[in-house]
Amino acid sequence: MIEVLKPGLLTTIQDLGRTGFQQYGVSVSGSIDHLAHKVANLLAGNESGAALIEITLTGPHLRFHGQTLLSICGADFSPTINGVPQPLWKPLRVDEGDILRFGTPKEGCRAYLAVAGGIEVPEVMGSHSTYLRTGIGGYRGRALQKGDRLTVGTPSCLAKEMSNELSMNPQTDWSIPYELIGHARSRAIRIMPGNEHGHFQKESREALFNQSYTVSPRSDRMGCRLSGPALQTETHRDMISEAVTTGTIQVPPDGQPIVLLADRQTTGGYPRIAEVASIDLPRVAQAKPGDELRFAPITHEEAQRLYLRRERQLRELRQGISLKYV
Repeated sequence: MIEVLKPGLLTTIQDLGRTGFQQYGVSVSGSIDHLAHKVANLLAGNESGAALIEITLTGPHLRFHGQTLLSICGADFSPTINGVPQPLWKPLRVDEGDILRFGTPKEGCRAYLAVAGGIEVPEVMGSHSTYLRTGIGGYRGRALQKGDRLTVGTPSCLAKEMSNELSMNPQTDWSIPYELIGHARSRAIRIMPGNEHGHFQKESREALFNQSYTVSPRSDRMGCRLSGPALQTETHRDMISEAVTTGTIQVPPDGQPIVLLADRQTTGGYPRIAEVASIDLPRVAQAKPGDELRFAPITHEEAQRLYLRRERQLRELRQGISLKYV
């Protein structure tokens, strides 16, 4: 069991999302950074989609009641166990009474804490994810609060082997390939034209690629709101609401683009100037207020090739961990 001593700014239970219900207007929700979510679970000996804890900007303080294996991936919020700094992207072991604290945010916006066996919460419409706007899923449909007690599932055989190894040697002699988790912050976010891309003024289409945009403090799990050169369509036209997805960049009447994230609505009535390539969605997920984003074009074929390569790397990581410990 995990006891919440201090909840942090926004700490929720998430899996990879509530799929299959968008036709009824139900948001997918789930973790915003799927890459960090999947790697965190693999390092804890879980299936990649197991429920874990998503931490935003300011982390919680947690007490563990029992020995377990865990991992922390994504943003660096200076985690410590009993006051000792801990590495990211590594399997870690805690014992009865140990306290995990998150401190100063150093890099990124969202950290992912996976625990061997996953976090056990009731499944709602096929998912354990918290959807805050409707109050469903996760832990009582809300963000974690002081005094909450989270139940942990049964660890896998792999997790038990990894934990036993760490009890004898706390330092692993292997690490996650940098190619898989290196976010290359200097690189532009790669995007493809959206359905209404051609409706925008030429100057606006050029500004999207030639100017930088700043992440607004009004951003949340629904969308990454950007501030910068206003994007305008050639003429005003009413739109029928159409499907949107995670990564859709829609432009409301004020001309400031919004990159839709996990808690997005299922349809939207604003023109869609572009779509973020899936390979770069983790970088948008980790952009915090004040960060600057730039955009660059990519073809659908190249975006698909890069995404498939990353999925192959994740499979290879899972196989490598299994071969080492089982």
